[in-house]
Amino acid sequence: MDFSEVIGHKHIKSHLVKTVENGRIPHAQLFSGVNGSGLLPMAIAYASEVLSSQYEKGSAEYISCRNKVSKLMHPDLHFVYPVNTSDIAKKNAISDNYAEGWRNFVLNNPYASLFEWLQSLGLEKKQGNISKYEAENISKKLSLKAFEGGYKVMIIWMADNMNSECANKILKLVEEPSEKTLLLLLTEREEQIISTIRSRCQKLTFPLLSETDIAAALTTNLKIKEQLAAQLARRARGDYNKALQLQEETGEDEIFEKWFISWVRTAFRAKGNKGAINNLLDWSDELASQGRETQKKFFNYCIEVFRQALLKNYSADPLLFFEAKDATFSLPKFAPFVHQNNIFGIISALEDASYHIERNGNAKIIFTDLSIKLTRLIHQPEFA
Repeated sequence: MDFSEVIGHKHIKSHLVKTVENGRIPHAQLFSGVNGSGLLPMAIAYASEVLSSQYEKGSAEYISCRNKVSKLMHPDLHFVYPVNTSDIAKKNAISDNYAEGWRNFVLNNPYASLFEWLQSLGLEKKQGNISKYEAENISKKLSLKAFEGGYKVMIIWMADNMNSECANKILKLVEEPSEKTLLLLLTEREEQIISTIRSRCQKLTFPLLSETDIAAALTTNLKIKEQLAAQLARRARGDYNKALQLQEETGEDEIFEKWFISWVRTAFRAKGNKGAINNLLDWSDELASQGRETQKKFFNYCIEVFRQALLKNYSADPLLFFEAKDATFSLPKFAPFVHQNNIFGIISALEDASYHIERNGNAKIIFTDLSIKLTRLIHQPEFA
């Protein structure tokens, strides 16, 4: 994979190429943004540029080096990613235990999400993490000499999933790097990475992809008609992976929509209705039985739909993209119940619930509490 295969971000590509050409490659860099905007493909393309820089362009060695990177088989290119225990690794799981699965996953779609990665391993009901055992493995790899005599590149995907023990061990590598070592930390939530690491990394913020870039990629890569590609690009909100999910109609939005509609309808009926309260408890039980990654993604989905409802309520139609598959649910009819007097409370409740799920709170209690809060908020008048 090289820069020509990465969607958009011309200014970032230009900057990264110049760091290599000028021989001024920061040893620790933080790529921050939505993963579907291209963090991982950009990191791999950059690694290809760095690792092949010691060879003359067009030479047999240069071509061989780039081919090995494109197949994720270069001996000086290392990856770290969130994992968990399974039949493959019953304890102390590290990335190397899942190397073959990772290679297939990335080659299939480097824009794919953490949830999809865990799902591919059958771990969607567990929370991926990067542990202290991973940090020990990273230190060991980076302490060795480069196999091909040039740079060693370590890409840590979803680095915000490092636990505190791992982060503190990684900090030493950031502060005292080995010669010709490049550490790339990729994250969607940079605030979750300890400040001592963030402050020592050169940060690159990835904006969301433009609708034009996404539509062009869909047309070129998937041979989709321009009109359909434009519609998908608009709904994707700058996330190419989201556009792929919409195109395949295999994303999780369909089940999320079902849960969301059931939730808001039951919450609306629950005021003074004991039967509806029981239905809310049943709903909470169902959501509590899902994996934590699924639960966190559902919260993000809900936040987006509530925001779309708010935009509809205040006639910001050009910014709308939500289209319910359920013909019985109407955004225009739902929108008046989401307004200036309750939107902040709703978003805050969802963000708090996601925070507590992230920290292994009791899911049944969290979803029940969230449902009771929504029952109150959805009935709140716009003008008190």
